[in-house]
Amino acid sequence: MTTTVPEVRESAPTSGKPRRVRRGGGVMSSTGLYIATGVAALLFLIPFYVLVRNALSTDAEITGENWKIFPTDIQWGNVSELFTDETVPFAQSLWNSAVVATLHTVGVLLVCSLAGYGLARIPYRHANKVFYAVLGTLMVPTAVTFVPSFVLVSSLGWVDTYRGLIIPGLFSGFTCFLFRQYFLGFPKELEEAARMDGLGYWGAYWRVVVPNSLNFFAAMATITFINGWNAFLWLLVIGQDPSSWTVQVALSSYMTNQTVVFHLIFMATAVSILPLVFVFLFLQRWLVQGIAQTGIKG
Repeated sequence: MTTTVPEVRESAPTSGKPRRVRRGGGVMSSTGLYIATGVAALLFLIPFYVLVRNALSTDAEITGENWKIFPTDIQWGNVSELFTDETVPFAQSLWNSAVVATLHTVGVLLVCSLAGYGLARIPYRHANKVFYAVLGTLMVPTAVTFVPSFVLVSSLGWVDTYRGLIIPGLFSGFTCFLFRQYFLGFPKELEEAARMDGLGYWGAYWRVVVPNSLNFFAAMATITFINGWNAFLWLLVIGQDPSSWTVQVALSSYMTNQTVVFHLIFMATAVSILPLVFVFLFLQRWLVQGIAQTGIKG
C-alpha cells in the first residue's frame, strides 16, 4: 500500500517593508488642481481689476452702457484730483487712519495679552467668573453700548481727538479670549525656569512669554490692524471735523444725496487698500502660524 505525501510549496519570502501602491492619474489630478486654483485666483482678482479700471476712468465710462475692458483714455489725473480736493482732506485721512490703526493695534495687544495671561496663569479664586464675564461681553450688541460710550467720550471732551477715536476700543473680549486660550497651551516649564531665576509674573510675561510668542502676536496684530483700518461707525460719530476724518469716513463723503463721484470713490478705495496689502504680505507667514496656534489648549 502506497501513501502519498502532500506536496509542500515554499512561499516566497516577504520583506517587512510595506508595498507601495501606485495610483494612476497623478499628473492629471495635479493638472486639474492647478487649473482649479488658477480659475479661483482669476475670480478673486476680478474685483481688483474692476477697482483699478474704474479708478483710472471717467464717470461717463464707469456708468456707460458700452463696457470696455480698458478705459479709452487712462485718467492719471484722478490721482492728483484725489489729493488736491479741498472738500475732502484725503491725505490727512490716510494719516489719521495710520495713527489710529497703529495705536489701536498696540493698545489692544498690550491690554488683551495681559488680561489673557492673567486669566490663564495667575491663580485667582474668581478667575473663571471674570473669564465668563469677558465672554458675556461678546453677546452684547454694539448698538447697546454705543450711546453710553459716546456720552462718556463727549463728557470727557474727547470728540475730534485721537483719544476719543482710540481709547474706547482698546479692549476686545474676543482677542482676550484668544490670548487666554493660547497662553493655556504655552509651556509652563519656561515660566517655571524664569521664576527660579527670580522673575515674577510680569518678568516671565515680558522676558519669556512674549519673545516666544511672536508668531501669535503678529497674527493678532494683523487682524487688529485691519479691523482698526476698516472701522467706520464709531470714527464717523467721534471724528466730526474733517481734520479728524479717517479713510473710511472720507470715502463716505464722496456719496451724498445729491451726487456720487464715482471715479474718486474708486481711486480713493484703491489707494486706501494699499497699506492693508503691504501689511498682509509682510505678516502673512506669521498670520498663518499664529492662527494655527489659536486652538491649543492646556
